[in-house]
Amino acid sequence: MTELVRDRLRTVILADRPAVGEASAAYAAERLRGLLASQTRVRVIFAAAASQAEMLAGLATAPGIDWSRVDAFHLDEYVGLPLGDARSFGRWLDDHIWSLVHPGRIEHVRGDNPAGAAAEAERYGALLADGGIDLALVGIGENGHVAFNDPHVADFDDPLTMKPVEIDDTSRHQQVRDGAFDRFEDVPKLALTVTMSALRASRVVSLVVPGPQKAAAVAATLDGPVSTACPASVMRSHPDAVLFVDEAAASQIRR
Repeated sequence: MTELVRDRLRTVILADRPAVGEASAAYAAERLRGLLASQTRVRVIFAAAASQAEMLAGLATAPGIDWSRVDAFHLDEYVGLPLGDARSFGRWLDDHIWSLVHPGRIEHVRGDNPAGAAAEAERYGALLADGGIDLALVGIGENGHVAFNDPHVADFDDPLTMKPVEIDDTSRHQQVRDGAFDRFEDVPKLALTVTMSALRASRVVSLVVPGPQKAAAVAATLDGPVSTACPASVMRSHPDAVLFVDEAAASQIRR
């Protein structure tokens, strides 16, 4: 294991993907236990992505977490998929974490009504704003996005908490490579996403980013300018954030 710091962001570099999953799960569990020790309830927001699978599997079996006092939210959702669709992020989180640990409160984003996307963004944004986010468990996309804050829609000072966005083609292709969809044409073009300003306001952020396909994004996050060209780069200014990567994802960063 190697650690380095860029601005305020601590990065932990581990040998491989299983090691990233184990270390990041242990970290998330430790932070969650600490928050539960000092608060009546803890608000956690989850990314639904293949990159998070090992971390969530470890978190689901971590001891000493009173999940009945956890309020669970998710970062984003496709617009246009039916409720419960196997490809939806809400269903993915149900399958990979929520059905295993049974949080006391689960808030799903509803993306099934394209005509009501703006209203749903306002509704869900109000739920998030009413208490904020204690712990954000997120990843970084191949274009540097966090949630669906792709470079063309990311705003570090966004006045909104959640908004409808067009998904860029890089992110849509990533969904096919991740196995979420069979064909590029099947990937929805619209999504609802928690904004960068809301994520920046999260009290604790854990970013889990394994794999060689993320190497360029990790390098841009750590070594490039802080810019919406790589939305994740703004996490270098967060007061309590840590980035977990494997050697493959760290292959292009300055050492």
